[in-house]
Order: sequence, then C-alpha cells, then structure tokens
Amino acid sequence: MKQASLGAGFELKVKTTRKREFLRQMQQVVPWKELGALIAPHMPSPGPKGGRPPYPVSVLLRIHFLQQWFALSDPAAEEALYDVPAFAEFVGLDLGVDTVPDETTILRFRHLLEEKNLSQRMLELVNEILTQRGLMVRSGTVVDATLIAAPSSTKNQSRSRDPEMHQTKKGNQWYFGCKAHVGTDAASGLAHSVVVTPANVADVTQAHALLHGEERDVFADAGYQGVDKRQEVQARHPKVNWYVAMRPGKRRQLDTTKPLDAVLDELEGVKARIRARGEHIFGVLKCVFRYTKVRYKGLKKNAAQITTLLMLANLASTSSACSSASSATPRCATRA
Repeated sequence: MKQASLGAGFELKVKTTRKREFLRQMQQVVPWKELGALIAPHMPSPGPKGGRPPYPVSVLLRIHFLQQWFALSDPAAEEALYDVPAFAEFVGLDLGVDTVPDETTILRFRHLLEEKNLSQRMLELVNEILTQRGLMVRSGTVVDATLIAAPSSTKNQSRSRDPEMHQTKKGNQWYFGCKAHVGTDAASGLAHSVVVTPANVADVTQAHALLHGEERDVFADAGYQGVDKRQEVQARHPKVNWYVAMRPGKRRQLDTTKPLDAVLDELEGVKARIRARGEHIFGVLKCVFRYTKVRYKGLKKNAAQITTLLMLANLASTSSACSSASSATPRCATRA
C-alpha cells in the first residue's frame, strides 16, 4: 500500500473543466448589475423585529440561473451548492462561513420572478443591451414555434393531466404539452419575443404578438400561410413584408428545368436559409440546456421558465459558451 504523504489533504488541485469554463464565460457575459437592479425593488424587506438577514439578490439570481443551465429542481439546487464546489464558487458562497439558501428560499425567489413578470422584463433588458452593442439588428424577424412535452400520465393524486396543456398532432405523431411561439432576429438569430400556449393553438394565430414593431421583413414557414390577411396582423403591422414558405407538396411539383420554376425554387432556398437562423435558438434551448419537457404545472410557470431560458440562450449564443454547456449540462432534466 502506498504511504500517504504529509501533504495529503492540504493540496489544492483544480482542473479547468468544461463546467467551470462555461460558468466563467457566463460570469462575463451576463449583465449581473443591471439584472440585479431590476429585481431589487421587488424583493421583500426585512421584518421590523430583525431576524435572519435576506440573501443578496446576486446570490439568489445566480442560483436561479444555475437551475436553468443544469436542469436543477429547488431541492437539487440546494444540494448541488454543497456537492459541487464550482457552483458555490460561482454563486459567491464560502461554505465554511456562509449559510446556503435552503430550497424554500430558492422556491420563493422563483415565485417572485413569476408573479412580478420579471422574466419578461429581464429578456427585454438583455435584448436592449445586445441591441446597443450591435449584436441585434432588429430589421427583420423570423417567427416559428416548437412543441414542449408535458407528462401525459394520469397516475397521480388527481388522476388527471395538466388542464392547461393540450394534445396536438404533428405529422403522424401525437404530442401532449405546450407550444413556445418565438420571434427571433433574422440577422443574429437571437430571440426577442415569446408566447406560450397550449400545444393545439395554431402557429399563425400568434404571429402578430411575436413582432417588436421595428422590423420591415418577416420570415415564416408554411404553417403561417395567409398570415398577412389576418385582421390582427393588418391592424398592428400593416407595413410588414411577409415571406412565407411554399407548402412542401407544392414545391415538389416545381419543374426546375423551367426558368420560372427554377427561380421560385431558388427563392424558397434563400428563405429557408434565413429561417434556419431562427431554429438556432431552439437548438440551444433543447440540445444545450436540455429543455425538452416542462418542469411545472400550468402555463404561467412554464412560460416564465421558457422566457428565462431564451434570455440565457441569447447570452450564451453571443459567446462560445454553447459548446462548453452542451458537454457540461446533464442529459435528463430533474423535475421540481
């Protein structure tokens, strides 16, 4: 047996893992000061009789973001701060001195963000900062939607599924859950607006709510056919130019040997390449942050989380953090 050295237990060996590298990049790209100033006025003040002082907004916000990046429930987030030194270091806690927020404190902070609609305001703040830095052009928008699954089992106490979710059929496959309708910047692929509905709501009905009003051109897939003729679109965005994809069956009928059909086919290819930039944010959401199934019951809670994830996806997309996060985050989400 190898004899232990006198320095055993006192050596500090730290490797720059992918998880640490991702957190280092997020430390740099997230506007912590601005987000903290946005949330601070809504935080509860300490009671008149004193008691335990409240945790700083910066600590709770960093824990909340760790939950999104690594798919942690409230109890799992508390335990991870004890188990993973990189998490405690990122949050700014010294486990030998500081008290770690318990799961109830983490839950209450999340509920505060939901009740005050601060997730939406954080997204708007981050997008404003990205626009000022020239990373978001805002002259064109890509609208699209993605399905997020919800538990369809009725093996629970109420013997029912989430009443705010719904089922829908896509192709020959049935899905149960919600749908995230997202508007992204056509130049950068960064999300600027989101609407969460039950899964059976048609994409075209939410198109008007995904535009910020400054764009001139909007690109959409074939599911948005006839969007420019809808009453709400004509009332709110009458001067927008819509470029909607041709239905796949109709495009397959094009004869590319004919000059006109060849031009139409090439035009569809150009529109598809622009729409592909809007798909990037879904790739970060589902493949990097592993968000493929809703974590809570009800649309409001899940909408707040999706909005927060899109805001963090925008920040991750502006750096090289996505490659680090895809290896650092777990494959399976932990339900809260």
